[in-house]
This record gives sequence, C-alpha cells and structure tokens, in this order.
Amino acid sequence: MSADVWLPIPPKDVDGLPDGLEYRFWDGGETFPADPADCSFYVVPYMKPSEVGVRPMPRMTSVRVVQTLSAGIDHVEPGLGHLPPGVRLCNARGVHEASTAELTLTLVLASLRGIPDFVRAQDRGEWRGGFRPALADKTVLIVGYGAIGAAIEDRLAPFELARVARVARSRRTTARGLVQPLTDLPALLPEADVVILSTPLTETTRGLVDAGFLRRMKDGALLVNVARGPVVDTGALLAELGTGRITAALDVTDPEPLPPGHPLWQAPGVLISPHVGGPTSAFLPRAERLLVDQLRRFLNHEPLRNVILTTGAAGA
Repeated sequence: MSADVWLPIPPKDVDGLPDGLEYRFWDGGETFPADPADCSFYVVPYMKPSEVGVRPMPRMTSVRVVQTLSAGIDHVEPGLGHLPPGVRLCNARGVHEASTAELTLTLVLASLRGIPDFVRAQDRGEWRGGFRPALADKTVLIVGYGAIGAAIEDRLAPFELARVARVARSRRTTARGLVQPLTDLPALLPEADVVILSTPLTETTRGLVDAGFLRRMKDGALLVNVARGPVVDTGALLAELGTGRITAALDVTDPEPLPPGHPLWQAPGVLISPHVGGPTSAFLPRAERLLVDQLRRFLNHEPLRNVILTTGAAGA
C-alpha cells in the first residue's frame, strides 16, 4: 500500500505529523502534487467547491481514507462512487463546533436586537432607539442535534430561555433532555420563537424547510440557517419573508455563493453572512490536532475517529 498523504495545509506547518508517511501539499490547485493513484490518505481541500475536491478521486485507486475538514460530507459524496471498496470517509467532528456555535449565537442576537439596522443608521449618522426583542424568555428549536447542535445549546444556556426543543433523525435522551424525531416538527414549529437549522444535508433534509414548514412557524419567529443552503427551499423562504411574518439569518444559501442581484439580498428581515461559520482562528489548531491524531491511528492500524461510512459496505 502506498503511504502518500495529501494535505491541504503545508506539512511543515503542522506540528507532530507522524514519521513514516510521505506528505504532499495540495489545496485544490490545477496541478496535482503527485500521482493520485499513489495517495493512501486524502484530506479534502477546505472551503473549495465540490468539483475541486472530487476531481482527483476517480484516479485514487489506492486510497484507504478520505478525510474532510468540514462537518458535512455532501461535497465529497459525488466522488464516492469512483473509489475502491473499503475506503473510510471521515468528517471533522470536533473541529467546527466552537466557531459555528459562536456564529449562530451572533446571528440570533444580531437579528433579534436589530444590529443591522443600527449599523445602517450609524452609516447615515442617525440615532435610532426603541424596543427590540430579547433572547431571554424565548423558546428555541434546534433542528439537527449532533455535535454542533449540542454546542449551540451550550452557548444558549446562560440566556434565560423559556425552553429549548431539540430535533434529530430519531428520538433519544441527552444530558440536556429529550431529542425528538423529525416527525414531531409540525407540532414544535408553532411554539418556537427561534428555529435554528444545524442539520447535515441529506436526502431527508434537502428542502426540509419548505412552504409547509415555514407556514407552521410562529408569527414573528426567526429562522437561522447554519446548516447547508439546500436544507431551505429558497423560493418558499422568499415568499414567506415577503409577507413580513417571519425573519431570517442565513450563513448558508441556495445558490451559494449568493450571486449579485439575487432577491435574497434585498428580502425584508434577512441577515446574511457568507458561509463563515467554520473559518475562524479556532479552525486551524483543531483541524491540525484532528489530522495528527487520525494519521497516527492510520499508521498504527488503530480505529479512526469520525468514520461516517465505508465504501462498498451495505447502506454506503
């Protein structure tokens, strides 16, 4: 088996990489650093379009591990069918929770307290006061209660909420309380003042937030999307926003990047950030720790962390 490792971070900048592997730097450039057929451990370039990360995969005939630096794996799924059986796909659980949860809280508070309006008024030199909604006493619904959803709730805990409801694929109980299944959403949506989307993009969640979902939301509710753009039906969201009945804060959109002139830019009651939930100063040290640990495990034939699926396995 080849021992080539493709990294999107220069190997010299990563402390603690284990000896015994040949490290190649590739961050999605036109030229590959070596023959893809010799790569055994592929770390997908971060924050690059899907077609970039997938491009070498059809030629990776010796690869044994594909490691993303994102929590989601939807951007590499188009390439999985080109891989040999037995390849383990791992995500970056543990890398993005802090940054994404911070941004989620920022979007919630900025939207409720009207920070975008204050910034625009400051640009005009206007002093505009008045009452605004507080996060205190609100009911928050978190749709997608994995590691990021739990980290979001950790940061919401000091804000004197009335209630936090949690939804995931299946019912379970956590240290913070009950996690309800997706089938309970119709009953939960009318009670929520803030609905936070932190679910992976799957065939089940694609278009989950459709016209029916939005109609069930409470008057005056805030929708926050830090998941993936296609979880929300953009046309349905634009129609609901146009009524002024709900507001939204979006770190991800469909399409993405959001092109100039798209109606979302001018939709009433929307705060948009350009998919910046993960890329902060907290990213690199956590990503490097994950990679060093995974590569040590790989070299020592120990179980890898965060294995999402294995190619060729039933259900993969």
